[in-house]
Amino acid sequence: MGKPKHPRALPDNAAKAVTKNLKVSPQKLNLVAGMIRGKKVEQALADLEFSQKRISIDVRKCLMSAIANAENNHGLDVNDLVVSEAWVGKNLVMKRFHARGRGRSGKILKPFSQITVIVKAVDAAAVAAKEAE
Repeated sequence: MGKPKHPRALPDNAAKAVTKNLKVSPQKLNLVAGMIRGKKVEQALADLEFSQKRISIDVRKCLMSAIANAENNHGLDVNDLVVSEAWVGKNLVMKRFHARGRGRSGKILKPFSQITVIVKAVDAAAVAAKEAE
């Protein structure tokens, strides 16, 4: 008697990976996510490998996890994968204070964020036509 199986939210030619509790602000993480949106996975991995941003290491791990999910769980070809979506969300915010003059305090916010990467398999002809534009 268990619950019925939850239907798959993504189409059959897509795979997803989520990384949570990244110690960076969502605004900074979104700059790195914007670098990889819409690119082929080989190009996105190369961009993240040589990026100067500290958080690009964790984004690269998330992208590699999405690629592994596509290959192992859904049987997709790695050479046809494109980063179709990469979005950033807020996570917890640690609140600290900094002692200021005359008995006052200053607020310090230490934000965390999360990133979701979706890779999608597209045919090579469509990618070549898009790059030609």
